[in-house]
Amino acid sequence: MNTIGGYFLNSMEDAISIKDNIVMGKKFRFTFLTDRLVRLEYNANGNFIDNPTQNVIFRKFPKVEFKVTQSEMLMQISTSYFTLDYVKESPFASSKLTPGNTLKITLNNTDRIWYYGHPEARNFGGINYSLDNFSGNLKLDKGLYSTDGFAILDDSNSYIIDNSSNFVKRSDSGIDVYVFMYRKDLGLCLKDYYTLTGYPMLIPRYALGNWWYRNSKYTNQDIINILNNFFDEKIPLSVFMLGDKWYNSNDPLNFDNSVIDIANLKQVLNKYNVRLGITVDPQISVKNGSLSYQNISTVVQNIGNEYQFLPLDTQKINLYSTYGIRNWLSLGVDSILMDYNNIKDKSSLSEFDHFIYAMNSLLLNKRGVVLSRNHNISTHRDTIIWNGKTKVDWNTLTNLPRYNSTASNNGVSFVASAIGGYYGGVENFELYIRYIQLGVFSSMMIISSDDGKYYKREPWRWNQSEKEIIKKYLVLRNKLIPYLYTESYIYYQSGSPIIQPLYYKYPKIYDEPLYKNQYFFGSQMLVCPITKKKNSVMNRVVQRMFIPEGIWYELESGKKYLGNKYYMSFYKDEDYPVFVREGSIIIMSCDNSTNLPVNMEINVYPGSNGTYKLYEDDGISNNYKNGSFSITDYNFNYSKDSYEFVINNTSNPGLIPSTRNYKVIFKNTKAANVSVSNGVNAINAKSYVFGNDFVVEVNNISTGSELKIVCSGENLLNSMERLINDDIRGILEDLEIETTLKEKIDAILFSDLPIKKKRIQIRKLKRSKLEPKFIKMFISLLEYIDTV
Repeated sequence: MNTIGGYFLNSMEDAISIKDNIVMGKKFRFTFLTDRLVRLEYNANGNFIDNPTQNVIFRKFPKVEFKVTQSEMLMQISTSYFTLDYVKESPFASSKLTPGNTLKITLNNTDRIWYYGHPEARNFGGINYSLDNFSGNLKLDKGLYSTDGFAILDDSNSYIIDNSSNFVKRSDSGIDVYVFMYRKDLGLCLKDYYTLTGYPMLIPRYALGNWWYRNSKYTNQDIINILNNFFDEKIPLSVFMLGDKWYNSNDPLNFDNSVIDIANLKQVLNKYNVRLGITVDPQISVKNGSLSYQNISTVVQNIGNEYQFLPLDTQKINLYSTYGIRNWLSLGVDSILMDYNNIKDKSSLSEFDHFIYAMNSLLLNKRGVVLSRNHNISTHRDTIIWNGKTKVDWNTLTNLPRYNSTASNNGVSFVASAIGGYYGGVENFELYIRYIQLGVFSSMMIISSDDGKYYKREPWRWNQSEKEIIKKYLVLRNKLIPYLYTESYIYYQSGSPIIQPLYYKYPKIYDEPLYKNQYFFGSQMLVCPITKKKNSVMNRVVQRMFIPEGIWYELESGKKYLGNKYYMSFYKDEDYPVFVREGSIIIMSCDNSTNLPVNMEINVYPGSNGTYKLYEDDGISNNYKNGSFSITDYNFNYSKDSYEFVINNTSNPGLIPSTRNYKVIFKNTKAANVSVSNGVNAINAKSYVFGNDFVVEVNNISTGSELKIVCSGENLLNSMERLINDDIRGILEDLEIETTLKEKIDAILFSDLPIKKKRIQIRKLKRSKLEPKFIKMFISLLEYIDTV
């Protein structure tokens, strides 16, 4: 529908279920949407809702096969997945002593029974409202994933969308619950959920880059100084987000012209190819004497000395949209953080988010970017969840990976954390770099802090070596955008979340605290986030990890790991445990922007065949919905003595740069003989060994033609053991131990002795004045060797 309120609707009729799927009485209505999903309504007055709601926009599912058996008082309805038993016309709720005595649903061929008010103790949790001021243990809301095999969506209190596309409160209280009875078929559960509520949004390309957000009162010159520093340091930046100090104190809808010249600012930001974001709070009233007050007073009678937008109604949301949202969009604001913090009014927060997103699309044909705390009303359609104003501490960092990945249990992928922590705490490089690294391998990367001159979020405020590590990862985030954008498209198309907990495929991990923070990052990567301090003796973090089935490589080093095993490894500040499955192709940009790249780096992880379909479009408009996008196939054929790598665009090559430069890195590979062609003619190429990798570079390759690279040689893949030995020798090399003693330690560690005897020999080095702290450390290193 071409309206703001009805933006996600194709038609009002889509919300009306077909009669064949409905069983109803005077006070109840059951609608069987699939053989796994049933809608349960109860209303004492017999008033049932056919309108779409903030949550639910589609109920016209195909006919479902179910069987009804009933008497005058009892009813039983069964599908292939579940059996529903109900005492007709009875309230759904039952006493605690006899749960389910009026209504229950049994998963067929199991002992699992759902009833209204079920505690869902086996639910794996879902993302909560926010982490504002979080400390202690993480408390999650309910999600769709449960080992019970069922979950619910309670839609009883969401606003309905009336025939004029307005959001209005329900006129009558009642129960409106959707019960998903999916056994172990979580993928089918998500499919039903997205069909019911709408599939996820496709995020704009620029939103996947590095964001800057400090809640300071910036002038134009302040912003220019920061942009210059990012530019001079060659650190990519995609969005500059203003806090809550950009507007006039009497007028929260307009820029304070005495501080920020918005027209000039947009020119500067455009020069740097950086987008503008602002933070807004609809709780702040418009006061007499302001421009917004004058505009609103022409519409609203008896306005008084100030006008408040809350509590929200149809007129207020329309005024906020006209004089706020429309105004910001016309001035070139690209993203909006809706900082309305009221957990008791999620419906209003959802409505604000909806209007911002929809107006971007309808007015500008742009994909809007709106961030807010989690209103939990189909956030996957239009909202990036911002987890609030978090403390600067290790406890918050420790809980972020689980928090972010748990969002997938609600069908959500995009969660933004304050990278570095928002307020308080102690500024410490080790903590900061672990925040940065987690942000790089998260769906959003927003460097954030409260106002204050001593929050060290700027990379250039750390010493030279620390700055280079920060820069390395912020550059890497920008390089990953082709991969992240393709994974975002997969999420938009299929509903497969970008971040998925490891326990999706390995449920046993859920109960293992050392590994439950691990998650899959897109279709190709596994992240084992570091959330604790390093061992001060070896100056490394001792990290325990579980590597899934198959053969995996570390993203950067190319070190090989055999899967379905537990490992202990050691990481310096500059290192981070991210793994890529063999056969994977990771496509990166080497350009210092979020635009479609001309210079590309392609990392190939040998060991098996692989393929990747790179998705590209203009990155901002909705034209992709009409087929305006490009798909490029990247294929790798592997054998131990020969690699064949082929790039071939399969649709709309005119939408991407006409030529590209490629740096193809075959990870963990020896020198090889190389031939390069476009399928017909030979192409000049540069090839060389760099570290443990083999690199082939080709330039000015037409994106409309094929590129084929063939590498040949004997046993091209490097051995695993040599790389692991190098890693351990690196630890030994860095330690402040007498050089001759290091030689003795090396001889023990890499001898053919069994592990038990190696331990004995290490302990004997106490006679050679090896300090106890080092003896203890080398015992741990022997455990590492033993796991390989």
